[in-house]
Amino acid sequence: MGVPRASANELAKVLAAVGEPLYVVAANRRLVFVNEACGAWTGIDAGALVGQECRYGAAPDADRLTAVAAALSPPPDAFCGQRLTAPVALPDQPDSTQPGPSRPDSVRRVEFIPLVTPDEGVAAVLAIVRPATVESTSATDETGAPDLHARLQRYRSRLTIRHHVDRLLGDSPAMRLVRSQVKLAAASSVSVLVVAPSGGGEHLGRAVHYGDGSSQTGPLVPLACPLLDTDLLQATLRSLARSRTPGQRPATLLLEEIDSLAEGAQMELFRWLAGGDFPARVISTSQAALADRASQGTFRADLACALSTLVIRLPPLAERLRDLPLLAQWYVEQVNLRQPKQIGGCSPEALDRMADYSWPGDLRELEEMIEEAHARAEGPLIGPQDLPQRLALASQASARPSKPEETIKLEAYLAEIELELIRRALQRAKGNKTKAARLLGMTRPRFYRRLVQLGLEESGESPLPSGEG
Repeated sequence: MGVPRASANELAKVLAAVGEPLYVVAANRRLVFVNEACGAWTGIDAGALVGQECRYGAAPDADRLTAVAAALSPPPDAFCGQRLTAPVALPDQPDSTQPGPSRPDSVRRVEFIPLVTPDEGVAAVLAIVRPATVESTSATDETGAPDLHARLQRYRSRLTIRHHVDRLLGDSPAMRLVRSQVKLAAASSVSVLVVAPSGGGEHLGRAVHYGDGSSQTGPLVPLACPLLDTDLLQATLRSLARSRTPGQRPATLLLEEIDSLAEGAQMELFRWLAGGDFPARVISTSQAALADRASQGTFRADLACALSTLVIRLPPLAERLRDLPLLAQWYVEQVNLRQPKQIGGCSPEALDRMADYSWPGDLRELEEMIEEAHARAEGPLIGPQDLPQRLALASQASARPSKPEETIKLEAYLAEIELELIRRALQRAKGNKTKAARLLGMTRPRFYRRLVQLGLEESGESPLPSGEG
């Protein structure tokens, strides 16, 4: 029996007048009710929020209305009938001049209550925003999927670099340094060298070029150095020089895998750089520092110096496993933005299994693996059963470390054999040392020296009663 329309209207009036922020998300993940207090908390009119889809993911380039709706999204567990409390972090206010939440109550605990019907299961989720503000916690305290989700929402507000955010996520000291270097590089015009695993340098180089998007940038011209010869480099640089106009922002030349540049092209590039009127800013990427390549004799030292004014090293994932849970959550939520199925994150068991893996393909491999696991997952979280078999094998190998290889000490082994042969010769010679030496093909003086060296003569030990003095 349905609720009478008059009763439903009265209930809506009561909920609208409640002082605590309230909202309701239907099973199709659209906001169907937002009270005035919730509108005041989010800074968006309640009527504008109603009808918005709540995707469980943080899109770095979304408008604020979409970003707020995503922040209000209940965890997928709630649509499975689980009642839970989780932090919700609102995106920054549009008029904020500083990165980060512009209000002290931007992060609050929200209680999510599934509204279950006998016939349809979870028809909607009621969300009650609690008045207490969530205190900032350390990275090690926020290990659950809802907490990781809130951390990503806060990162979205704090990061001024919007492009390729996954290359900037993390709380490890190395990633804090990377973020500060990227901001410094984005605000300058010096030559930048990005040292990163395969594929990572290109993304970080683009992040340096575009910066926070607050100011106009010139065109980005990417060049794959393994395919670049002297003629093509000359043609590109001449074209850039001809296309420059007064007052125009200079182009950025993104030299991918600069350490693979042919020797003739290296000479041509340095000639242009040394000319003093280079037509573009240069950002280069390499899997190793160019100074190291120069010391090995595989790269011009003068060109390495010219391209390395600012060096940004992006550590491989295997060196910053502390950041793995947040990165895995990021990739889960990026799939959520593209797919109808919504996953809350990875279970602790799945994260443990991922931590045992060496990640030879770095972030690209993690992204692809999360997309595959997202498609296989049947519950609200990705579990270890959803991960590729290679991760299970790596986990088993980690749990059963191989025994250290036993070394053979050749001199000691040969000494034992020699001692045994001397004992046998003395036994056959009935203790006669002269005869024993003859049986071994040794001279008598040499045989005595070996007895002394092996400790048989000095210790006074005699293998058998001597028949000869």
